[in-house]
Amino acid sequence: MADAETESKPDQDTLIADIDRTRTELARTIDAISDRVSPKRNVERATEQLRERASRIDPVMAGAAAAAVVVGVTVLLLLRRRGRRRRS
Repeated sequence: MADAETESKPDQDTLIADIDRTRTELARTIDAISDRVSPKRNVERATEQLRERASRIDPVMAGAAAAAVVVGVTVLLLLRRRGRRRRS
């Protein structure tokens, strides 16, 4: 009877190892959650993503887009100015 009881109970070393493993996993989980909800880390990640995207942009296409924006803004300003003169 005593032999059956010893076989069914896990030994103390196994329990300690399980507890240590669980503590390690819990610590990793808490660190991951803290990292994910940290405002500072979120800003750092967003900044890194923007830098990465910006580095992928073809300089020729970026120049063309910038030129298009400048032309568009200029046209809008000229149209506004023209509209003010007509009202006066």
